[in-house]
Amino acid sequence: MRTTGNNLSIDANGVTICYDDSGEGKIPVIFIHGFPFDKSSWQPQMEFLKTTYRVIAYDIRGFGKSTTEKETYSISLFAADLVKFMDALDISKAIVCGLSMGGYILLNALNRYPERFEAIVLCDTQCIADSPEAKAKRYETIGLIEAGVLKEYAEGFVKNVFCKKTLEAQNEVVEKIKNTILSTSPLTITRTLRALAQRSETCSTLDKIAVPALIICGKEDTVTPPAQSELMLKSISNSDFKIIDNAGHLSNLEQPDEFNKHLLNFIAGLMK
Repeated sequence: MRTTGNNLSIDANGVTICYDDSGEGKIPVIFIHGFPFDKSSWQPQMEFLKTTYRVIAYDIRGFGKSTTEKETYSISLFAADLVKFMDALDISKAIVCGLSMGGYILLNALNRYPERFEAIVLCDTQCIADSPEAKAKRYETIGLIEAGVLKEYAEGFVKNVFCKKTLEAQNEVVEKIKNTILSTSPLTITRTLRALAQRSETCSTLDKIAVPALIICGKEDTVTPPAQSELMLKSISNSDFKIIDNAGHLSNLEQPDEFNKHLLNFIAGLMK
């Protein structure tokens, strides 16, 4: 029998996954958070959609309240976690929405388990692998975090992911994300940075995507710029692209009303 509520837990793929599960609907909508956040970053979307659809947000292993082991992290492992999590909840197919690293996980899982997806939403993400320069920067960051500068890392991170207007006018949102980063284990952050540096490109698999796709990006996203979204749009046959003004890399939090409108229109169109 299904359990609903917040901060639920279930065992999947050798770890305990913490998740929120609300609303009703034949095909659930599952949200995958970015790095280094947790499921709470999807709260505006969960609250908005739960009156109409079944919505689920979960903490990736090691993040939030989900547990972890001593395994090596990889995007492939996180993708397997997603599918095993769906298995544990007896979900055969879902609409899945991933932001940033959540998008990397989603594209990896879709490539390996295409039958498990009804549709996808790719938010502020990209299909390319890290360049040699980006890899070097991640390994440099690992060294800094291992040296104990998590606070400075969090300060710099929020300045990078939010647009100028958000930093000036939405202090509560910025502080919440900063506190989420500070509450994450430094070991989880460094393990995940390695996973991000070592991930494979998925651009060459985009033309095989057979399900509807919505691509959303903040106009001022400098982490995964709109040009990367346009690249995916050209390669995914059944896709649509929405750009959000006055938003950086966390468009779902910076402009939740507009983000939610695009999301709702996409899901409603699938249900016709």
